[in-house]
Amino acid sequence: MCGRYASTTTDKELRSIFHVDEVVGDELRPSYNIAPTQQIRAVLERAPRDEPDAAPVTQLRTLTWGLVPSWSKEAKLGRLINARSESVTERPSFRAAASKRRCLLPADGYFEWEKRDGKKIPHYLHGDGVLAMAGLYELWRDRELPEDDPNAWLWTATILTRPATDALGRIHDRCPVVLPETFQEHWLDPTLTDKDDVQALLASVPDPVLQTYEVSTAVNSPRNNGPDLLEPVA
Repeated sequence: MCGRYASTTTDKELRSIFHVDEVVGDELRPSYNIAPTQQIRAVLERAPRDEPDAAPVTQLRTLTWGLVPSWSKEAKLGRLINARSESVTERPSFRAAASKRRCLLPADGYFEWEKRDGKKIPHYLHGDGVLAMAGLYELWRDRELPEDDPNAWLWTATILTRPATDALGRIHDRCPVVLPETFQEHWLDPTLTDKDDVQALLASVPDPVLQTYEVSTAVNSPRNNGPDLLEPVA
C-alpha cells in the first residue's frame, strides 16, 4: 500500500516535467510527510475551465487524498486512499474513474513500514527523479450547496497499488504503481475508456526500480513534516 509520501517539487518544475498546459488552484507548500485527507497536486487531462466543450488539456490541480465515489451519500474522506490495480476496473468504488478519470500523482518518494521483531520500521523509497504514481480522481457533489458555490464539488483521489517484488516486497507486500515516462501519456489519454484496455495497460507496467533505506519513526506522526524525515537512520 501507500500511506504516506513526500512531494516538494514546485509547480514550475511539474509544469515542465509533465508538459502541463493549465494550472488550477494555488501552489501547495512542499511536504515531506503527506498523509490521507490532505491536499495533493495531480496531473490530469480535462477540458479548460472556461471551455467545457473544448479538447482536453493537461492540467495541474489540487485534489484531496482519499477518493469519495460520486454516488456516495456523504463525503467520508481518508477511507479509499489506495486501489488495487488488479481489480480496479471491477470495483464499484473505482471502475467509473478507472475508465474516465485517471491521473498522475507526483512524488519525491514514499514511505512503507516493515514488520520486524514485533515493530513497524519505516523506510523511504525513491528513484532518480520525480515519481509519477498512477492515480484515479473523482468528483463528489455536495447537494446541500448551490452548484455555483466553490465548495459544491469535492475533488478526491486514490493511489493505485500492485504486488511488490524484489527488495520492495521485503518491506511490504504491495507498492504504488509507478508509471515510467513512456506510459504516462497513455494513462492520461481520455480516449482510453475500455476497461479491458485499461487493465491491459496496468498489467504491462514494469516493476519500479527504486532505492530504499530506513528512516526515523518520527514519520509515523503526520504532525512531523521536515526534510529530516528523509534522512537515513545511522
